[in-house]
Amino acid sequence: MSANTMNVNDVVDHAKFSKSHLSIMLWCLILILFDGYDLAINGVALPLLMKDWGLTTVQAGMLASTALAGMMFGAMLFGTLADKIGRKKVIMICVFLFSGFTFAGGFASNPTEFGVLRFLAGLGIGGVLPNLVALTSEYAPKKLRSTLVTTMFSGYAMGGIMAALFGAWLTPNFGWQIMFFIAGFPLLLLPFVWKFLPESLTFLVKVKRDDEARNMLKKISPEQMISENTQLELSEVVVPGGTTVKALYQQGRGAGTALFWLCFFMCLLTLYALGSWLPKLMMAAGYSMGSSLMFLLAMNIGAVIGTVGGGILADKFHLKPVIIILCLAGAVALSLLGFKSPQPVIYLLVAVAGASAIGSQILLYSYVAQYYPLSVRSTGIGWASAVGRTGAIVGPILIGMLLAKELPHQVNFMAVGIPVIIAAIAVFFIRKSEEDVTDAIPAKKALKAQRSYS
Repeated sequence: MSANTMNVNDVVDHAKFSKSHLSIMLWCLILILFDGYDLAINGVALPLLMKDWGLTTVQAGMLASTALAGMMFGAMLFGTLADKIGRKKVIMICVFLFSGFTFAGGFASNPTEFGVLRFLAGLGIGGVLPNLVALTSEYAPKKLRSTLVTTMFSGYAMGGIMAALFGAWLTPNFGWQIMFFIAGFPLLLLPFVWKFLPESLTFLVKVKRDDEARNMLKKISPEQMISENTQLELSEVVVPGGTTVKALYQQGRGAGTALFWLCFFMCLLTLYALGSWLPKLMMAAGYSMGSSLMFLLAMNIGAVIGTVGGGILADKFHLKPVIIILCLAGAVALSLLGFKSPQPVIYLLVAVAGASAIGSQILLYSYVAQYYPLSVRSTGIGWASAVGRTGAIVGPILIGMLLAKELPHQVNFMAVGIPVIIAAIAVFFIRKSEEDVTDAIPAKKALKAQRSYS
């Protein structure tokens, strides 16, 4: 490497945490907060929609899954598109879609209108999430990568807390519609997102926007001597297949990709089953609507603690054991929820379930972001998320069917816990690193590749 050439990935990996890192993380956190809010409003709105429109539990579960179907297609489309046109543009398109159509959902007068609007909103919700994870991961220093990604992703659980509080305070007077009107707020933030959220460094270098890339590197690593003559390069693994799904199965990543897809499917099944039906499940167990919304709040508080704490532990140890422990703890907590316990114990179990269901899912996003090279990172996250969304679609329908059978509520909770056990087993078999993949790469390039992603 010449004196005037600088490796972008090395600069990012070894940068000290700065105000620019904080700004990127906070903007991504604010946007992902409304993804979590959107998940949680299903749990708040479904019991009220069932009453207003005379829906059965199965019909309500299918209605909740319309947005999840949109998320699946959105994750497939926008995850891949971002690797081609840039993450910032795709993030803004997705925010416009999910905020605008969720807001419009508050005006729906029947289940059909509601379902169509939720599907369209889902396209944006599913597309924005993998790109926010990829952008945060790309700019994060290596030693803080898991911590920053999971801290950013804690906005997901904060959105759930916001939905639970607003649901308890506002729906008695304003109905379920107010929850959807609040979701329009991100539309007002779009001009600020355009100004303050940076574009992907990888994309800037690839399309020869070197001046912008150099300016961003100066902000995140001011100690580096970067001039207008500094040439930038990427230490990327060249992946055959470009940004197609085929690329995810190249260079020995096939088994890992399949296992990640299984993990995402199982974790999102549990996550969306709980997010959509926890209040109804607790009501079936004999609690009031108000108390059930507080359980939703407890679940999301547990998720914030589990997510941030899990990220810190993952940077000290590794993502793999932390995810496995979270999944197994969640399975135990969900099983115990079916049995009579003092209310403080029930709240604790719900919080542990939230830490597991949401925390393990968020750590999985960080894990998959570090698993793939930058050139296919959004594609990898997007497809894992898209496959996972099929589990998210199945979850609310499955619980709706279980509730319709009026089985003992212990069976319902145990059924929700089984998928996270399967996820823990799948994570166990994912390779710990990509060292074996880099064996096929020339030694110098392999060294750079190992420095650029773990």
